Amino acid sequence: MGWLELKLRCGAKDVTALEDLLLGNGAVSVTLTDAEDQPLFEPPPGETPLWEQLELTALFAEEFVGEAASAALVAELQRQWAPTLLPLQQQGVLADRDWVRVWLDDFKPMQFGNRLWVCPSWWSAPTEGPEAWQPNPEQARYWSERNQGALASMQQAGNVVLLLDPGLAFGTGTHPTTALCLRWLEGHPLTGLRLVDYGCGSGILGIAALLLGAESVLGVDNDPQALTATAENCRKNRLDPQRFPIELAQDRAEQQTPAAAVDGVMANILAGTLIALAATLCGQVRPGGWLLLSGILREQAEAVITAYAAWCEAFDVAAEGDWIRISARRC
Repeated sequence: MGWLELKLRCGAKDVTALEDLLLGNGAVSVTLTDAEDQPLFEPPPGETPLWEQLELTALFAEEFVGEAASAALVAELQRQWAPTLLPLQQQGVLADRDWVRVWLDDFKPMQFGNRLWVCPSWWSAPTEGPEAWQPNPEQARYWSERNQGALASMQQAGNVVLLLDPGLAFGTGTHPTTALCLRWLEGHPLTGLRLVDYGCGSGILGIAALLLGAESVLGVDNDPQALTATAENCRKNRLDPQRFPIELAQDRAEQQTPAAAVDGVMANILAGTLIALAATLCGQVRPGGWLLLSGILREQAEAVITAYAAWCEAFDVAAEGDWIRISARRC
């Protein structure tokens, strides 16, 4: 079975009404994407911001094609929305596919540095048994066959494998900010260190640090969903949850007793938030410890370094595309 794909472009204020019209006329799904490459940074909990200009893609069952309903819907869109819709209206038939396999093809084993790998948990090494296979054995076998070379390299002696599936919380290793931090962690001695992962998201940085030898990591985030994701990812990686306690940023800020200084702080969030938290994050690190900061655009680097200069020295900057990572030593 194929699908009729109808694409529209509109402003954010019209999204709800257009969604209602499309779904009310038989659409089985409506997908919203950015129409003008407008960045959306991390929103406060409970908020779901939209881009100013969006592309809506509605899917209809193929039998909808050629029927009077199809023509009527297009006529209604043109009549009611032509003054506000931007000039993009496309129709086409989308052939049916094995959509689970299409989705699986987007997630491959990824190497960071010499020995750190991030791999979906539906892979399982021969000694681990079948329990980690997802979403089902047939699809997992398909995925493994497609990634034989990377899986063979990943399983070489001395490598560290972090199991992580795509989810709601930020951080799977695909974004440059996460990749920059993972490569830094892989390249520095972490054995026995006590760390903080501020804005932990999926927990990827903290889990990587633990697998690379850190003694403990405290995960902090302002989103309860992120804490849930971190706890679940610790379980998938068979880490003792006592080594990765988690708490809300608000709860940590309200603590009456100052937290003991740690050896390092990781914060892959946003430049504005990093600047606002400079004193707080630096205050958690012992003299001689380090800070690892990311989520920063190239043009924001100077402002972030300036904000931390009162407490830190030996700044080092690395870039990937438009994004940078800053590391520094606590004075």
